[in-house]
Amino acid sequence: MSYGRTFPLWRDMAADWDAYTRAPFLAALADGSLPHATFHDYLAQDYRFLIHFSRAWGLGVAKAGSPAEMRACARMVHALMDTELSLHVDLCGKAGIPEAALIATEECAGTLAYTRFVMDAGYSGGFLDLLAALAPCIFGYGEVGARLMAGRYAPAYAPWIEAYGGAEYQDLCRSMAALLDRAVTDRLGDTPAAVPVWRDLGRTFATATTLEAGFWPRLG
Repeated sequence: MSYGRTFPLWRDMAADWDAYTRAPFLAALADGSLPHATFHDYLAQDYRFLIHFSRAWGLGVAKAGSPAEMRACARMVHALMDTELSLHVDLCGKAGIPEAALIATEECAGTLAYTRFVMDAGYSGGFLDLLAALAPCIFGYGEVGARLMAGRYAPAYAPWIEAYGGAEYQDLCRSMAALLDRAVTDRLGDTPAAVPVWRDLGRTFATATTLEAGFWPRLG
């Protein structure tokens, strides 16, 4: 899956991209063998992650350089708060886990490390630094969802697969790609790889990818 021009270049700089997007957790989710308790533990941590992720996109509104960038970041906040968090609440609610329990979930080390890395990238850097830290989550879930939805998958976790592989989320990925490509061109020109900061941005993307790979629950 390729979203825009910038993402594939950064993806190639991330050694752990396949470890992230083809993790054993995802294979077990697709074939239905993933234990329900493991899935719901993941959703609880991801709920806490998405709260911080929404704040990071809110920071994007402050870091943005134009009203168009501000609107794009605001759209991401809306999607996270009103669509993704609602998905987590709904899936856990069907298992008898109320939203209050998700809110009270203690963040694990992986959640703490990843969310604080993203926020630090935004606070200490510029708009592109923040986007580089945010991008692996958006595009990785889009790539995973599209791949799993295109194949055969068990009904047990179909709502999760279809949420990320479906048209609404894929459209969000394309919007993110347009935002990222325009932001890179506006700040670094038509040949961004020739600008010294490009490799720093790629390293930020790669680190966030490694943290994403470590976010999936381990099986066995």
